[in-house]
Amino acid sequence: MAPKAADPPPATIRGHQAGDPHPPVKPEDQELARKLAEQAGLEADLAERELRAQNLRAELGAFERQYLHFVGSRYAELDEWQARLAEHLAGARPGNDRARQAAEQARARAEETKAVAGEKSIEEPRAFVATPEMKRLYREVAKRIHPDLTSDRSDRTKRQHLMAEANRAYEHGDQGRLVKILTEYEHSPEAVEGEGPGAELIRVIRRLSQARSRLAEIEAEMQELLRSDLHQLKLRVDEAEKNGHDILQQMVAKVDQQIATVKRAVECEPERPR
Repeated sequence: MAPKAADPPPATIRGHQAGDPHPPVKPEDQELARKLAEQAGLEADLAERELRAQNLRAELGAFERQYLHFVGSRYAELDEWQARLAEHLAGARPGNDRARQAAEQARARAEETKAVAGEKSIEEPRAFVATPEMKRLYREVAKRIHPDLTSDRSDRTKRQHLMAEANRAYEHGDQGRLVKILTEYEHSPEAVEGEGPGAELIRVIRRLSQARSRLAEIEAEMQELLRSDLHQLKLRVDEAEKNGHDILQQMVAKVDQQIATVKRAVECEPERPR
């Protein structure tokens, strides 16, 4: 009898040899790994865009405070003196409806300008400058906490509150507060993720969609800020400063001259008839 042929080696099972210590990678695991890598890249991009947008908001906010401190307060004073002059003129012409209406309009404009300018602060507002460490911390906060990166309603509400706090901390240069916000959130129960590649893949896909949506929102907001009158004025001021000119001080000097002219006119007006 012919000897029995030896049994063939075990067939490859799901693409690997029997006894192979490394099990095969399932398709859902491969897809999850790919999506996670895509998510990491997208969220890094999103964090950078969030930083740029917040930096622009902070710079414009600081510039607006400087403008109101130096120029806006002068315009409020000018409108106040113009209102007084109009009221003097109306008082001198009690039967003149046009003069009365002009005085009412001037007073309303003065009150509006005063409300916009606010009370002039004693200290000069500072320009906004963020340190590299502040920028790094803000990127981390945006990557971990931004509310548009979660589908859970309660977690989203908490993130919205924390992100608003982070924005204020960044604008005020409060590095310690940024660290505290990030640390507290990362040790919260909401930071614990569920298990299972299938469920995680769904969450990742949703996060990717949310991140793309947020990127579009940031881009639209950035374009609106860059087109704003405030930003255009800041560009002019910055460019002039490079050439040794201070546009804000020039504006202040011009308004001060107008104030002096109107004050003299008021002082020259006769007293109202009693």
